[in-house]
Amino acid sequence: MPITVNVDDLRTRVRSMYRQVAEEPEGEFHFEMGRPLAERLGYAPEELDRVPADAIASFAGVGHHFHLARIDAGETVLDLGSGSGMDSFLAARMVGERGRVIGVDMTEEQLRKAERLRDAHGVTNVSFVAGLAEALPVEDASVDVVISNGVINLAPDKSTVFAEVARALRPGGRMALADIVTEQQLSDDIVCDSSLWAACIGGAAQQDTYRRMIESAGLRVEVVEENPRYRFLSRSAQGATERYGVKSVSLLARKPA
Repeated sequence: MPITVNVDDLRTRVRSMYRQVAEEPEGEFHFEMGRPLAERLGYAPEELDRVPADAIASFAGVGHHFHLARIDAGETVLDLGSGSGMDSFLAARMVGERGRVIGVDMTEEQLRKAERLRDAHGVTNVSFVAGLAEALPVEDASVDVVISNGVINLAPDKSTVFAEVARALRPGGRMALADIVTEQQLSDDIVCDSSLWAACIGGAAQQDTYRRMIESAGLRVEVVEENPRYRFLSRSAQGATERYGVKSVSLLARKPA
């Protein structure tokens, strides 16, 4: 998938938007946020009760993937685009004291919020690290599970992201994600618009292309599910949804053992 957007401008816009998500979750965005969204997408209320409420308030995911990830005690999990930490905190409970969760995000304000919540709630098995999806700050074959929710569509070079995921995973490791894809290829005027990328629209890959990029990285796609309960809020985003089939999917892929 060729890079047709100014990468520096895109990252600036994405950081700006997700700075607002961290600091002003009650603001207006193209997308829904918070606990009502999380519950509608499939997160169990009793699990959310055990997560810092401020992390849930800034949740801006697009689906649910934990039923695919099947995280076990003692595993090492990388949360790609961890934001304010909701998924990381949930994963931390699953891996337990012997496990480890690494949250990676490129927005300073999200990282600071997640770290503050971690420290305030005494969560000891989670670290939050600044980094890009295209250059994950972890060693080769050091992770059992990679999770990600609504983030990879924001990356300008998705092929490199999936190659990095494959590098980070141990043999037999798995990637469970939720993301935005399209049924039809987006028009050039949408793909070249950085503001629409930051809104989780312009960077969405056509679904077959998305799958091919994962498989080209050496991962085997095992499950793909649509998330019909996810919806965009703004009229422009809804228009793109209708015209191009923009939608949310959850996906499980595995690195061969």
